[in-house]
Amino acid sequence: MSEDALSQARELLAVAPVLDGHNDLPWLLREKAGLDLDRMDPTGPLQGAHTDLPRLRAGGVGGQFWSVYVPVTMRGETAVTATLEQIDVVRRMCARSPDQLAWCTSAGQVLAALADRRIASLVGLEGGHSIDSSLGALRMMHALGARYMTLTHNANVPWADSATDTPRVGGLTRFGEEVVAEMNRLGMLVDLSHVSPDTMRHALSVTRAPVIFSHSSARAVCDHVRCVPDDVLAALSGNGGVCMVTFVPAFVSEPCRAWDGEVSAEMLRRGLSVGDWQARMVVSAEHAEVSTRPRATVADVADHVEHVRVVAGVEHVGLGGDYDGVDVLPVGMEDVTGYPALFAELLTRGWSERDLRLLAHGNVVRVLRAAEEVAGRLRAERGPSTARIEDLDG
Repeated sequence: MSEDALSQARELLAVAPVLDGHNDLPWLLREKAGLDLDRMDPTGPLQGAHTDLPRLRAGGVGGQFWSVYVPVTMRGETAVTATLEQIDVVRRMCARSPDQLAWCTSAGQVLAALADRRIASLVGLEGGHSIDSSLGALRMMHALGARYMTLTHNANVPWADSATDTPRVGGLTRFGEEVVAEMNRLGMLVDLSHVSPDTMRHALSVTRAPVIFSHSSARAVCDHVRCVPDDVLAALSGNGGVCMVTFVPAFVSEPCRAWDGEVSAEMLRRGLSVGDWQARMVVSAEHAEVSTRPRATVADVADHVEHVRVVAGVEHVGLGGDYDGVDVLPVGMEDVTGYPALFAELLTRGWSERDLRLLAHGNVVRVLRAAEEVAGRLRAERGPSTARIEDLDG
């Protein structure tokens, strides 16, 4: 890409910064520093991380959904507690650097943070196991600031099927439908990344509010189970939702997907669950020593952004990098300073400034506002659901 395009991209992001859908820095802080911000302080350069505040600034990131991820190996009360600890560290990050980070729970607060040139910080739960099949826990997560929940992670939950597990219920159970309904009533975005295509379709059929894919790409471009089929992308135009294209190499590049398939095969040979992300990172590192790992490119990511635009419409595409949630990223996008490279690539493909502003944050802010409006209407219609999984699903 030309230096002129890169310079133009940086200028655009200075006035219309990215609101990214997914970053796993909170879990990295847990793994490497025990959630002690004195040991790993994001306000300065962080070694061994893709993310810190100086690099977010350099990358044109003005807002971030921080993923409060817990592994699928954690279940029940353990998962709930670990989720609370992740929310706590995001809140402490914001309290520690109020001049740079703004704790946000609404579209209006996001826009105010962008205007104030602080990084809007929101929370997204990565996996329905974080609520232990409890609508009361869901409501408390919302009260503490969570503004989306990914219905599953890499394994099924009792009420919804994951893309990377053996289908068990064929989408959502009756309780799963109730989870979606309660999220709509709360104004919490339904995140369909990680779920099976049948769960995607089922959720779209029952939701009253726009959905998001916080970090997913297009299956027609890269045939990975974590990517979104075209019929689901097409449905976003009627739903009003957004697919936030991710940068994960196995999800954007066919050679990378094939290499990742070799890792999955080795995991199965060892008796490991292919959905165990921590184990996958270990096996991937070992496999890289004996098999050259292909690299994804900025152009690969741009191909997915363009495909979502063609199928769903420019009002339904965003970005969810998954930084600090993977070990390797595309060449030129190795850390959060990489967004200008993608915008420069799209500029060379003829994207207008208006469309790039929508991609950067306009579409996601619209979805947040729409979810808030739906919640206002639903709360006037009914109170909190007291449904229990054992009553609805038996």
